Amino acid sequence: MLQFFEFEAEFVASLRCIPMQVRYKLDTCGIKLKLQHWHSFSSDQRQKTVELACTTTAEISIYRENLRSQVLANFKIYPSDLPIDPHPAWMQTEFIPISVLEHAAELEIAIERSQWQKLTALQRFSLIKLSTSNHENNNFLPALQEFELS
Repeated sequence: MLQFFEFEAEFVASLRCIPMQVRYKLDTCGIKLKLQHWHSFSSDQRQKTVELACTTTAEISIYRENLRSQVLANFKIYPSDLPIDPHPAWMQTEFIPISVLEHAAELEIAIERSQWQKLTALQRFSLIKLSTSNHENNNFLPALQEFELS
């Protein structure tokens, strides 16, 4: 899954921020990777983190251990674990999370369930992450536009 979004274009070339596809993998493997961890990785390590598969049980395990090893090597401590949701909201297509609906409504945009269902899991994940209160959500509108929801 090597997919970068247009709303990430500003930092994709340098990978100075953690791209959505990596954040998706972090939630999948249960690792809390801080931006300081990411910045400590070499360009090659960042690229490998982007490219490494994280779909099957075996791939998830390898991805997780790779990240844990990199952070341990750089910080002498393992990264924090994240709980892994067995039924994450981005995999659900029957309902749209309230945070997404509320942020869209603030922009006077109504998202229909049929539109939500047509999105990829990564697109749904991105909108959920961009609509959470603890995330800088200035890319929410560009993401809606890119995903043809506005």
